[in-house]
Amino acid sequence: MIRKRIALLGIYHETNTFAPEATDLGAFHNGFWLEQEQILAEYGGGNHEISGMAEVIGQIGALSLVPVFYAYATPGGMVTNEALETLLSRMFELLEASGPFVGILVAPHGAGVSELHPDMDGYWLHELRSRVGSEIPVIGTLDPHANVSSLMASGTTALFPYQTNPHLDQAEAGRKAARLMVSILLDGKQYEQTLLQLPMAISIEQQNTSEDPCRSLLKYAEELRGAFNLQSVSLLLGFPYADVAEMGSAFLLIYEKGNTDVIKATEKLLDYVNARLETFNGAKTDIYTLIPQLPGLEKPVLLLDMGDNVGGGGTAASTHLLEAFDEARLSRMFICIYDPRAVKTLEQNPALPFSLRVGESGYEVSVVSSRLIDGHFSESTPKHGGFVNFDMGQSAIVATASGQTIMLTSLRTVPYSLQQLLSKGLKPDDFDYIVAKGVNAPIAAYQEVCKNICKIDTPGTTGADMTRFDFLNRRIPLFPFEYD
Repeated sequence: MIRKRIALLGIYHETNTFAPEATDLGAFHNGFWLEQEQILAEYGGGNHEISGMAEVIGQIGALSLVPVFYAYATPGGMVTNEALETLLSRMFELLEASGPFVGILVAPHGAGVSELHPDMDGYWLHELRSRVGSEIPVIGTLDPHANVSSLMASGTTALFPYQTNPHLDQAEAGRKAARLMVSILLDGKQYEQTLLQLPMAISIEQQNTSEDPCRSLLKYAEELRGAFNLQSVSLLLGFPYADVAEMGSAFLLIYEKGNTDVIKATEKLLDYVNARLETFNGAKTDIYTLIPQLPGLEKPVLLLDMGDNVGGGGTAASTHLLEAFDEARLSRMFICIYDPRAVKTLEQNPALPFSLRVGESGYEVSVVSSRLIDGHFSESTPKHGGFVNFDMGQSAIVATASGQTIMLTSLRTVPYSLQQLLSKGLKPDDFDYIVAKGVNAPIAAYQEVCKNICKIDTPGTTGADMTRFDFLNRRIPLFPFEYD
């Protein structure tokens, strides 16, 4: 039996247009640059959307999944034109050499921005569509922080965002995409999708889907899906740190061709959101408001450094919390800081104790002990991002005279796994305060060991109050910028 062949490919980047450092080709090589069999070697059997796609197609004897190309870079600044063109050139080269195909499964992020293409994902998905033609189904997944454009929606047959934040259902989103592909190729079904851009951008600290307002919004969307016989009604939280026209929250509705009830569903979604706009912008707590509340909390406390959210393009190098805790004489803190220069200093084995400047501010600490560590670690359980393998580069752990523990890394690293500590001999119970440079994503990793969780509106390129940023290209009106 000749199997029908389905290509698998993706370019994945969450772009913070307010971040100062561009995302170049090296950033993708330092992330994941995977070709052909390397893709399933990395993600097969895991918790990534690619894992879910491979699982479903692998169970269908009439179909064959052909991994082609997948590239990922840690969230950061604008993707350079050289990087994007090189990625696309290689992806399309491999796609042409591996064909022909009857379907394409794609894994974009949905919030990519490049120097020449503000709607980077819409651009490459449209380029893909123009190459394979209008008859071949192109189905994929999205990160729910995607800023979805009409070009993304029109360039694909269907897109399934993960519906949890922290992202624990990536594999299931991949399964949904693959199942729809099976339905089209083997059952002859036809589907359409509608993009509904909402009049708001959900504030980052309100985007935890296990809590209101998102929990109730998702429940209502699921009720509408059943009531109007829709295949999928998916929430896009949106990514507020991209100055692009499509920035904001949205819904994607997928349904069998000819189902006109989708119009009623979109009307009801808009009515629901408009009646509750103010609930999607939460209160923000700054460092100095929070500090007096901390001593009375059961330890360890997870401190979410929202202004330096690595998963949102933060530098991973801010020292605002470290400095404030030293000033307040609060000790037993763990914090991870990206600082390759400091790591190189430690490699020279200076005599203890010594002064070391760390982070982007060059904050001076007195080091009383230090050790170099290998920056690799792995995560085997479902956590935000579906990552299995992590690489911090050459790294070090130092203890300071003020009682803090600092992990210094040579590569920016998302705080999505407790193994970042455990694999390096650090026990969460040894700390009163654990800083994770994120907002909602680290909760999945740390909630099992941290008795209390505090979101802190720290300064930085991922600050919680999006209205503080200077947008030139967003749509108007958009809550919380404009609100009557």
